[in-house]
Amino acid sequence: MVILAVETSCDDTCCALIEARGKKRVYFKILSNIVSSQTKIHRKFGGVYPSLAKRKHQKNLPLVLKKALREAKNPKFDLLSVTVGPGLEPCLWTGVNFAKNLAEKWNLPLIPINHIEAHIFVNFIKKHNASNLFPAICLVVSGGHTQLILVNDFMDYKILGETRDDAAGECFDKTARILGLSYPGGPEIAKRAKNFQKSKKNLKISLPRPMINQKNYDFSFSGLKTAVLYDFKNRSNKKRLSKNYINEMAAEIQQAIINVLLRKTLKAAKNHKAKTIILGGGVAANEKLRRDFKEKTKKDLPKIKLLLPEIKFCTDNAAMIGATAYFYWLKGGKKNWKEIKANANLKIDESI
Repeated sequence: MVILAVETSCDDTCCALIEARGKKRVYFKILSNIVSSQTKIHRKFGGVYPSLAKRKHQKNLPLVLKKALREAKNPKFDLLSVTVGPGLEPCLWTGVNFAKNLAEKWNLPLIPINHIEAHIFVNFIKKHNASNLFPAICLVVSGGHTQLILVNDFMDYKILGETRDDAAGECFDKTARILGLSYPGGPEIAKRAKNFQKSKKNLKISLPRPMINQKNYDFSFSGLKTAVLYDFKNRSNKKRLSKNYINEMAAEIQQAIINVLLRKTLKAAKNHKAKTIILGGGVAANEKLRRDFKEKTKKDLPKIKLLLPEIKFCTDNAAMIGATAYFYWLKGGKKNWKEIKANANLKIDESI
């Protein structure tokens, strides 16, 4: 089966064609996976400007689709899929309407996909073996979402905790802005933190780890952002503009976020007797986070399997939408394309 997938939940215009086969063991082959990024356009705003992103999606979708078809050598496809939420509503509707038009034009079934769920399923693109994976604890961490999810089985989810204010990715963006670094903040913070680590100096800056010792699984990163702002304002102009200060602050910001994510995730895995820990979302591309998760899981929970998505599949893409659609197809999931709607606040445990 060949699936055409569309993803426009935020500022990336994405189309992919993915070949899928198998039932108990599922195998995927990426025929094309095109991502047209709007990062440079939104950089001057310090974040995504929804109405502008919508207009760019409308312009880019036909071009991205054409490129995806050409790269995949124009295969005959059997199924369409599209992200319906969560995300920015104007952007979601652009992709949904585009996919619905294709479904009507080509008379093909269209499967609506939850963006958060797709960040979980992207871990199975290479090779999937459903045996002995569940229950699993999934940490989805991106610019707009930070959630801990108990996965009892495919399509069986329970949200254990989520951010009460800023998501981890938002915290990276906002603290980077305080330090005068460009958008998106995550890669910039990681780059500066790496420079500090190479210097082999000891950290002198100490930031809070919000909610790290609380018994719940919720997150809060706004206090961390405020602590960075106060520290920055209390420094002299010469000090806060120095490369050494910015690099050191970046390293501490990154480590504070990682410490909280790691502690909460491993606690959830232990308390729920998980067999697997799964990571997903753009922040899962962070090199230090991936390394710390590998080391800490191996040390503290050696019997638990850790699944990390390939770096290229951490950020938004349509291949993950197509892969998720195939699992729904296997479960008999179908929906009349006329009934499909975008839902900006869609939860992973809600029916579409």
